[in-house]
Amino acid sequence: MSDQPVDQSRRNLVAITCGVGAVGGVTAAVPFVSSFQPSERARAAGAPVEADIGGLKPGEKLTVEWRGKPVWIVRRTPEQLAELPKLDPELADPNSKRHPDELTPEWARNTWRSRKPEYLVVVGICTHLGCSPVDKFQPGAQPSLPNDWEGGFLCPCHGSTFDMAGRVFKNKPAPDNLEVPPYAFLSDTRLIVGQDKASA
Repeated sequence: MSDQPVDQSRRNLVAITCGVGAVGGVTAAVPFVSSFQPSERARAAGAPVEADIGGLKPGEKLTVEWRGKPVWIVRRTPEQLAELPKLDPELADPNSKRHPDELTPEWARNTWRSRKPEYLVVVGICTHLGCSPVDKFQPGAQPSLPNDWEGGFLCPCHGSTFDMAGRVFKNKPAPDNLEVPPYAFLSDTRLIVGQDKASA
């Protein structure tokens, strides 16, 4: 070990140089690490989307965007749910058996086409030519609808009609029911679209 005195100024210079180098290294690493996070485009391409449904009242609809598509979340009323089984004879595919793996997950192949009867979650795009149907939740006679209309959706482009479970009526241009996307309940008030797991 040398008995020579330590040059304090040199020690300070080395410490400062090391500190500046460390800060520079961290600064250079941030963009590199950030590049591992999904971009806005990647998120739009398929990242799950959470929705707060706590304020959704019976008879109301909330729309979120997933993969560039509108996804409707409808809280159905008891009256709307009661009508669904009665409509089976009028529907083209009441049990969602056409293209089931593409349009209706196994857990949604029921009368309500949903995880919980109260909530409908469907992609709001008509299966005919990709138009977006409009809400026609009010029952009764209306323009472009039958006199015994019980509520659902109407595609204004070519007249396809869907019930409150997104099932298409017979003799309409749309060949299939509305798509049910993968989704799950995170809690009683939160839902995630794009992630298919057992409901909470």
